Amino acid sequence: MTADLTVRLQNGPSPVQEICPPVFAQGGLRLFIKRDDLLHPDISGNKWRKLKYNLIEARRKGFKKLLTYGGAYSNHLAATAAAGKAFGFSTLGVVRGEKVLPLNPTLMYVEECGMELKFVSRTNFRNKNDNSIFETIKINPNGYYDVPIGGSNCLALPGCAEIVAELNSQLDVLPDYICTACGTGGTLAGIVTGMEGKGTAIGISALKGNFMKNEVAGFLKKCSEKKYSNWQVFDNYHFGGFAKFKPELIDFINSFKKDYGIPLDPIYTGKLAFALFDLAGKGFFEKGATVVMVHTGGLQGVVGFNERFGGVLKM
Repeated sequence: MTADLTVRLQNGPSPVQEICPPVFAQGGLRLFIKRDDLLHPDISGNKWRKLKYNLIEARRKGFKKLLTYGGAYSNHLAATAAAGKAFGFSTLGVVRGEKVLPLNPTLMYVEECGMELKFVSRTNFRNKNDNSIFETIKINPNGYYDVPIGGSNCLALPGCAEIVAELNSQLDVLPDYICTACGTGGTLAGIVTGMEGKGTAIGISALKGNFMKNEVAGFLKKCSEKKYSNWQVFDNYHFGGFAKFKPELIDFINSFKKDYGIPLDPIYTGKLAFALFDLAGKGFFEKGATVVMVHTGGLQGVVGFNERFGGVLKM
């Protein structure tokens, strides 16, 4: 059964698309988009990468139920629910915040996939690593394979590292820069391990604060025997914090879709692309460099975002 699941999880590689924004052309740069948003229609982007080896491990250990956590619009909850439906796991999602009816499009979707939802207060959610949360929602966690918030753990890293091997094959050379958005830091950490000290990995934090570098460093220390220094995190493109935005970000995302035909989300990939355009304009990348932006998906949340904010994204 484990071998069968392993075969079914061999998806990809995701396509690579080159675009030529003037700000990159003027700097003698090449920009490629690694379209991980096209990996799977329902388990897209870095969520597929992170869940891949966790699902294999869950099956190997004989678990039939997955337990995980997320906010009301969580890409990770949506992907885990879809993965459970596709690969034969029952799923339970612990949602941060009180239940609000009608459910938003993300939570409606996860329930349609068969995920059971338990809602907890934000205070209790912060204690998700404490067994008290399981007393609150009245479950015994021992029967579940526990997938951490965002899917980020040591089993997530090798799935994300495969991005690098794919790029090396698709471009016939390792790019100078591989860039990704950061929510928990697991995707960037995986890319760093895959680069094996060559080139530079860039993370753009979607959250306010300067803690993301420590999160990534923590994954690398815990999950890899090697030490890497060829990476950095920018924490000044969060537009006010997680799930926050400003008009210039919305305008940028809409223009990007119009100019290049690639949809972005306002939580992660929109901030990533905005940052890379800004860095290119400021001369951060050396002339002649090849830059890859990893499109980590997250587009399922756009419907709910537009529902909340009046259809500001032209998708």
